[in-house]
Amino acid sequence: MLSLEDKFRMLGVDSAPGQEVNAHGIPDGIVGECLEGTRVDFSHGDVDAFTPIPGSFDLFVAGFEEGAPQAYTEYRGRMSLREYLAGKLAEFSGAPVAAGTELIVTPGTQGALFLAMGAAIMPGDKVVVIEPDYFANRKLVTFFGGELVPVGLDYFGCEGERAGIDLAGLERAFAEGARLLIFSNPNNPTGAVYTREELVSIAELAQRYGVRVICDELYSRQIFDDREFVHLRSLGILDPELLVTIIGPSKTESMSGFRLGVAYGSPSWILRMEKLQAIVSLRAAGYCQAVIPAWFSEPEGWMTERVAAHQRIRDDLVALFRAMPGVRVRVTEGGSYIFPTLPELTLPLKDFVAALRLQASVVVTPGTEFGPQFTSSVRLNFSQDYDAAVDAVRRMGVLIDRYRA
Repeated sequence: MLSLEDKFRMLGVDSAPGQEVNAHGIPDGIVGECLEGTRVDFSHGDVDAFTPIPGSFDLFVAGFEEGAPQAYTEYRGRMSLREYLAGKLAEFSGAPVAAGTELIVTPGTQGALFLAMGAAIMPGDKVVVIEPDYFANRKLVTFFGGELVPVGLDYFGCEGERAGIDLAGLERAFAEGARLLIFSNPNNPTGAVYTREELVSIAELAQRYGVRVICDELYSRQIFDDREFVHLRSLGILDPELLVTIIGPSKTESMSGFRLGVAYGSPSWILRMEKLQAIVSLRAAGYCQAVIPAWFSEPEGWMTERVAAHQRIRDDLVALFRAMPGVRVRVTEGGSYIFPTLPELTLPLKDFVAALRLQASVVVTPGTEFGPQFTSSVRLNFSQDYDAAVDAVRRMGVLIDRYRA
């Protein structure tokens, strides 16, 4: 059983996005001149490079000026806004959403994830997490007393064909008593998008074994190369009581600063989430909720241009990494992340990440945040200024050569 200290040590924030720690000194073995260039923090998106949806600030001001009705909404979010969201999300996901019973607005998608897991996990429950997948998943499972059941994602072996989930391993986990599956689509950190066939298999297995599913679709509006994106909810295979989907206006829309998330699905699950939110934060920030009508109502062509701008950065960063001897990277199919595997280095990963920060002014997230075995990988969020991002990856290449084994 975890001690209180171990429970919170396991959460760890030093390598979380936006949480670089500079006070730990310089690790042994880091030598060499510092490279000139603009500091780039690839641990999260740059909201200065990609500005929020037009009109969102005006909506925020209007909500502030309205005062109490917007400040103190229902715990699930203001009903008029939930009705707006229900219509937009039904159209987007291909399945109806009931505003009153199937939807809750949360403090960011991170808040939605916390509430969804807290409303589904009892101590000792076996919970399937995909490796690699979003860094908070495994931490929250352990925090809530669940037992991690990892299932692999062969993202290199299946590139261009499918995401690569180990379906045999998934069924084995379900057969051996797992009660919950958590996964992101597009996958964070690799950018892999699950195919229709993979999602059908996941839904059929979850339905057969009665397993609840949390599907994190945060980046589902940013899909590249005309790739098909299929919403798990739209398949109609899984009992609606077993599924909660998470989404929010975030990196794609450059609205992370408003801290808004949405969870929709199982009415009983959403009700438990509301009860938990009532004692954690009461509601998503009321004035921030006021910007919701900007989401899914962007000016004509705005989203197309935003995705194209990200694809340009993706293409050139992938090309730069692939030109570096020994570096492997899967082309991002959706979302804002790339997850390169580095060649053998003379430094352990945590020290190389520190060297990047100290000598190249480049911040990345170590791969070990997404699974303990990813000791040669780093994650980059490429929602950045184009020129700064390209120059930063070139500096990474210099550091890789400097510490190449």
